[in-house]
Amino acid sequence: MTKFFIDQHGCAKNQVDGELLINHFVSLGMNQTFLPEEADFIVVNSCGFIESAKKESLDAVVTAKQDYPKAKILLTGCLAERYAEVLKDALPEADGIFGNGNLSKIDEFIRLFLDGERPVQTYEQEGVCCGDRKMLLSYPGSAFIKITEGCSNHCSFCAIPIIRGELRSRKAAEIIEEIKVLLSRGIVEFNLIGQDLAAYGTGEGDDVFGDGQYPLPELENGINKGTEKQSALAKLLNMISEIPGNFIVRPLYIHPDHFNRDILPVMQKDKRLLHYFDIPFQSGDTETIRRMNRKGSFEEYSRLVKDIRNALPDAALRTTFLTGFPGESEESAENTRRFLKEIESDWSGCFAYSREEDTPAYSMKGRISQKKAQERADELCGIQSEITRRHLKTHVGKEYDILIEEIVEGEDGLAIGRAWFQAPDVDGSVVVRYEKDLPKENNLVKAGRFVKAKIVAASDVDLDGILTGDSELNNNVPENTMEFATEVRKD
Repeated sequence: MTKFFIDQHGCAKNQVDGELLINHFVSLGMNQTFLPEEADFIVVNSCGFIESAKKESLDAVVTAKQDYPKAKILLTGCLAERYAEVLKDALPEADGIFGNGNLSKIDEFIRLFLDGERPVQTYEQEGVCCGDRKMLLSYPGSAFIKITEGCSNHCSFCAIPIIRGELRSRKAAEIIEEIKVLLSRGIVEFNLIGQDLAAYGTGEGDDVFGDGQYPLPELENGINKGTEKQSALAKLLNMISEIPGNFIVRPLYIHPDHFNRDILPVMQKDKRLLHYFDIPFQSGDTETIRRMNRKGSFEEYSRLVKDIRNALPDAALRTTFLTGFPGESEESAENTRRFLKEIESDWSGCFAYSREEDTPAYSMKGRISQKKAQERADELCGIQSEITRRHLKTHVGKEYDILIEEIVEGEDGLAIGRAWFQAPDVDGSVVVRYEKDLPKENNLVKAGRFVKAKIVAASDVDLDGILTGDSELNNNVPENTMEFATEVRKD
């Protein structure tokens, strides 16, 4: 049988695409291998968002061809979509290039690829690529659920609309069915993803509930003006809340300019809808925010955080900051530092601006040196580290449900997992200690299961906990599905 190996890069949305590609290859009778030296072809599922990510993906193709010369190398993902015509000649190490506009076309593409041709193909961005995913690349028990594709916000620094097109949303019924299927297979954590969840159902041509397109939430002085219609995201969360069983749902990536405040009462009613918010503010300086083609301000974004915490006092907040944007003065940078200190996000990512061709910011005046941009990013990281360290200490002495991700081999009673306020792959972890020699404890601590643990210590990023018992969140997981839940990820 033909064997393939997938080398995954980029964001959670690209991970879902990788899982869909795996399912296509398996359905064609191929076998996935977790050893690249065994593979007949290696898939580099690339990122094309910023310069460092592009370089990493290109290096992965070149290295794969050097290290495994007998294998064919297939470049997929955002880099393939964005630069297919350029890379056709500039990257001879790639034996095929396949864009992400329509993943259902991979079946016919792969036949040409394996027959010795060198196909280079992109397709028009349409719909939201979805389908069965029997093999996940997440840690056990967890899955990403893509609810939108593309973006119509057109932030001046962002290449996403260029790569993935304008916003399109999945039918709500499809999303609900996917969650139910994965739930039946032992998945207990669902992370909703899209470039901007706030815009769910608002894209041109969207009809996610069968009642037409929804309006984008409008703000007036930072407050939703409101419409007669509940936002599509709030309605979707209500539908998810109607699914029976013990599981948790985390919404990720909500644009601050039109945050759906009507999701807050929905989340108040169902504790399974986690009070976790990933809101990429990018800057705290009003002038810089406007040059980024955003509508908010220092005051409006601060008010949003206050509104969230007034409704949900335990809310966990993650954000992103982009430093060195064209025209960012020292005063602008200080305003962002002041903003971070005011909102006290639990987590944040701080990145130096990457100048991307074909974006409006590419030709903006007032460019900042990469060194200065990185210095400002490092300053924000330092502020965030102090805030995170302080916030983590507040969890000491408390008991939480911890989703176990992996058992540390060779150690006595040591496992790594996450609490509800820690999103996969981007936030810290909880180290759970237990008595491995006690059969009862040993049977409780399995990858893909929840356990109860008391937090006994906090470090700069992670928490230490001691097993205290089983979690009721495991109650709906049939025993015969646990094998699926614990074997889906291979590093």
